[in-house]
Amino acid sequence: MEQQLKAPPDVKKVADFLRSGGAGLKIRVGALNGKRVDYFKGKSAIKALLSPAYAKVKGVPKVTTEEEAATLLQVVNAFAFYLRVQRGQATGSSSSSPKALQVIPEQMFGPKEYYAWFYEGSQWTTYAGGILMVVIMLAGVMFPLWPPIMRLGVYYLSMGMLGLIGLFFAIAILRLIFYVITVVVASPGIWVFPQLFADVGFVESFIPLWEWDLPKKKKSKKTKGDSKKEKSSSKGKSRVEASTSNGGAFIEEVQEEEQPRQRKSRSAMIEEVEDDE
Repeated sequence: MEQQLKAPPDVKKVADFLRSGGAGLKIRVGALNGKRVDYFKGKSAIKALLSPAYAKVKGVPKVTTEEEAATLLQVVNAFAFYLRVQRGQATGSSSSSPKALQVIPEQMFGPKEYYAWFYEGSQWTTYAGGILMVVIMLAGVMFPLWPPIMRLGVYYLSMGMLGLIGLFFAIAILRLIFYVITVVVASPGIWVFPQLFADVGFVESFIPLWEWDLPKKKKSKKTKGDSKKEKSSSKGKSRVEASTSNGGAFIEEVQEEEQPRQRKSRSAMIEEVEDDE
């Protein structure tokens, strides 16, 4: 758009920050005029400008309050980097389908409004990735023209990678065979490298070396009735005894059991105890 070309450098940097992944802006996908576009909520953009990541960006206006963030986002909106839209119903039968968007003629910025992106951000990563793909394809096509040393190095590297993949499959098959044998011989069975397929790091995948295949204990959910019964049984009758130094009086305090829909009552019972002669 022509308006985006007229934007000052600091405003363009703000738009670049919001469009980048470091802003933490929650992006949603909608349908505008039959095309999929990214859109966001104004409140999410305000939070992005108040985040520590924005404070580290150089050459952008400083933002300390939500009012300043809303004012700056209004300026960015004036250069049509994003436009205010109205969100409608889902375009498909599923609830996860993109929702229909429609541009609103009256443009303003508000925390509760939705805004569709009309700016793709910095494209240097896309260009760099395209150039790298072309270089890799040309290098693969021109493999016969490579020097003998480079071709020999690629050969050994590919053999090493195939060897590592084959070793991984061999370990997976052997550990399965060993587990089946231990299930029959020593139930419940032993897994070698139990974390091999877990979502952990490379080193953690081989720690511990082996582990029993014990079933995981399921946590039982206690009902309200059970919890009330436990409380009533734990209370019971409590007795507090106090005796004087001369052993003349014995005081016993009894707490009665909790009755349904009644409050606790306490009664004190005093007994006379004869002195030991």
